Amino acid sequence: MNMPPHPPASQPPQQSALPGCWWHPSRPTGLTCVRCGRPACPDCLREASVGYQCLDCVQTGRREQNVQRYTPRTVAGAQLSHRPVVTPVLIGLNVVAYVLTAAQAGSLTGNETARFFGDGVLWPPAIAGHGEWWRLLASGFLHYGPIHLAVNMLALWILGRDMETLLGRVRFAALYLVSLLGGAVSVYAFDGVERGTAGASGAIYGLLGGMLIAVIRLRLNPAYAIGTIVLNLVLTVSIPGISLLGHLGGLVVGALVTAAMVYAPARGRRYWQGGAVAVLVIALVVLVFVRDAQLASVVCGYRGGELYCGKPTG
Repeated sequence: MNMPPHPPASQPPQQSALPGCWWHPSRPTGLTCVRCGRPACPDCLREASVGYQCLDCVQTGRREQNVQRYTPRTVAGAQLSHRPVVTPVLIGLNVVAYVLTAAQAGSLTGNETARFFGDGVLWPPAIAGHGEWWRLLASGFLHYGPIHLAVNMLALWILGRDMETLLGRVRFAALYLVSLLGGAVSVYAFDGVERGTAGASGAIYGLLGGMLIAVIRLRLNPAYAIGTIVLNLVLTVSIPGISLLGHLGGLVVGALVTAAMVYAPARGRRYWQGGAVAVLVIALVVLVFVRDAQLASVVCGYRGGELYCGKPTG
């Protein structure tokens, strides 16, 4: 009677029918990868959330997770957004403020006579004498007539879309508001006290300064940005009634804010950016306090039918 051959002594009978490991064919195994189903020996398996996966599937899973976690970001750390939100909101606020003043004044071109306009215009004696600090920000949303409004809003739309995409919504809003404050504080601290100032020009120039810093950070040709700034400054000096100090203050502050945002280190970026902006705001507030002390004894009144501000003589 013929007997069936016995398996070699080195290979137990229970392993003779097992498949070989996908990566080590000489190693029979009863284990498989729960993801791809290929047979794998214990050396080629890794514990997963459910069961065991082979080395190839583990690496593939890691790559897929990295792709899912990775979100394209700008040099300021903002997620790429194709739809500006803050820019149109700011334009809407400026337009609403103008419509309100025009309705109160009953005139499209003489809206500065409205009470709402008078309560918000940047008039230094009201800030120093009555503590009406809100004028430093409120004045940036008021405009002298429709042309003044249209020019500033067009510039805001052109510059705002790109800067909002680069910085992100929160950072862009901070840039705009701090630049607006910088322009207003510059006027309040260094200009005369006998006239009121209003307009979003300080914030617009802040966006211009931010654009220049962004172009330098991205290593692009800064000629266009510099030319635009120089042209606007020439127009500022050439056209009477425009506040040069307000424009320069917004320009410098906007450049500083943007530099803090685009040059902040990637690690702890938000803390660096927030801290730098906070320091800048504190510096502007200190300037306001200093100017308050300087104007504490200034009295305003009418002399010969014209507004006069100065220290009392008697």
